[in-house]
This record gives sequence, structure tokens and C-alpha cells, in this order.
Amino acid sequence: MPQRFALYYAPDVHDALWDRATIWLGRDPADSRTIEGALAGMERTRLLNLTQSAGRYGFHATIKPPMALAEGRSEDDLRAAIATFAAATAPVPLGRLVLADLDGFLALVPEAENEALQDFAARVVEDFEPFRAPLDARSRAARAKGLSERQLELLDGYGYPYVFDQFRFHLTLTDRLGDSDREELRAAAQTWFGPVLDTEMVLDRLSLYHEPESGLPFRRIADFALKG
Repeated sequence: MPQRFALYYAPDVHDALWDRATIWLGRDPADSRTIEGALAGMERTRLLNLTQSAGRYGFHATIKPPMALAEGRSEDDLRAAIATFAAATAPVPLGRLVLADLDGFLALVPEAENEALQDFAARVVEDFEPFRAPLDARSRAARAKGLSERQLELLDGYGYPYVFDQFRFHLTLTDRLGDSDREELRAAAQTWFGPVLDTEMVLDRLSLYHEPESGLPFRRIADFALKG
């Protein structure tokens, strides 16, 4: 599979939430640093086993999902388009974040519904669709399992089932957890992230993440401040 790019939201690298999240996941995608040691009463090896996929993708909230670039499109083209979009787009208040269980995995989500956030995410998906290469048949088949009719429609139209009315903003903290792990992880995450969840958050940037080759960790390679 060719390299992929994704448009995510991630806090500033100097933000306390970013610091805690990268320690939690054991990897900083901005500088490829790995972090050792137990935290919140959990051994690092066990925590890594329960956050493998989340750690590979890096701490983020998906806005435009990972995509191979369409024929004739380059990384420089994508960067230029993001810069233009960001210069004309205002930041979006998120409010407070809370810990939630989303179909078996833990994530941080906005405390209240947010129509402006839904509209922003939809604009990003639509505006950057020309950069996305179509899914090949194998990738489409792998992603189609267990989806609703509406989600299959979005998968075929946009390469991903959880966009537009199916979108829910979330910053992923774990992989899908079994019943035996969920309560322990939830308690550990609440202990670890609780001190930084009282702050009102603002989606103030788009972060460009890059997967150089299928299966390799994603890197945070650029940030584009929203200045509209």
C-alpha cells in the first residue's frame, strides 16, 4: 500500500493534554520519541498491549481519514491546500472533554453536542476529497464488514464510513477492550487525564499526519493554525 496522509486535530505539542496522551500511548508522533515506565497503576507492557493501534496512529482526532493521494496530487499540493483552508477558517470551540466508552474503546469526547464542529468536519472531508485516491477492492472489503447501509454508502463515496452524519469527534486512547480490561483502563485513564480535563478546549489547527508505508507508525509532520 502506498504512503497515506491524514488531516487530524491534535493539541499543541506543548499542551498538557498532548504531553499526557503521548506518555499514555508510549509514543510521541511529533518526534518519534518512545516513553517507558508504569503510569496510573498500570505496567507499561500491559498498557502498550491494550493501546497498540491507538499508539501506531498517534494521539489525534480524525477529521479527514488516512488516504493515499490521488494520481497527479503531491504532498506539496496537499500542504498548500491545507494552508489555504486554514487561513480562511476560524477555530472551533470544543468545550470541556470527558472520558467516554465508544463501542468498547476509550476516548476523550466533547461534553456537549457541537453543530459547528460537525459542520467543520464535513467541510474538511468534502474540500479535501479531490486529494483522495479511490479505495482498492481489498481495502474496501476489509472496511465494509459490519457496516450499516448508510455507512457503506459513505465508505463508497468517501473511503470511510464515519463522516458527515456518522461522524463523532473523539481523541482515541485505547484499542477495543474486552470486558475484563475495560473498567481497569477506564479508572486508570480517569486518574491520568482527569487533571487536564477541566480546561475549555479549542480546535485551533489541522495537523497533517503521515504513514510512510503500510503498518508503520504515523508521524505528525505539520500543523496549520486556523486563522479565519
